Amino acid sequence: MAENNVPKRLRRPSVFLDRDGVINRDHGWVGTRERFEWEPDVLETIAQMTDSGHHVFIVTNQSGVARGLYTEDDLKQLMDWVIETIREHGGTVDDWRYCPMHPEAVVEQYRGQSPDRKPAPGMILDLITRWELDPARCVMFGDQPTDIQAADAAGIKGIRVGPSTLAELASHRGSFQ
Repeated sequence: MAENNVPKRLRRPSVFLDRDGVINRDHGWVGTRERFEWEPDVLETIAQMTDSGHHVFIVTNQSGVARGLYTEDDLKQLMDWVIETIREHGGTVDDWRYCPMHPEAVVEQYRGQSPDRKPAPGMILDLITRWELDPARCVMFGDQPTDIQAADAAGIKGIRVGPSTLAELASHRGSFQ
């Protein structure tokens, strides 16, 4: 038996998604709705993940905050809209994490190293602990090598998005694991 007396075999599988380049087009430091452009068929794909019983999490580096391009409040407002739009299309985002830190930040409070900034696994590990997930039943989709490195460091499977979209990868796999 696992923690809380829930057998591991009954724990829900989980999908971790990077944001820029996976959920939305990566136009570089997207911090507003005006710059946010959904990737093709991603809303339907997240709805399918939800329908298939997966937890869905977003883990995203957000150095645009450290660069002074937008604030944490701007990011939170954008993510509220993103998550609400996903829900309107039948999907769910169970939780999300972001890291505003960057070693060369222009905003001093965000300058430095962080165990949460991918390729470090901090955001993923935090969600695994918080949601009592079985790493063997988790997968991370990301478009950057740092996403896959973070997945590996957290002990979960990493799948590279690009040039195939999340929707294309999910439809070819027939599963999200």
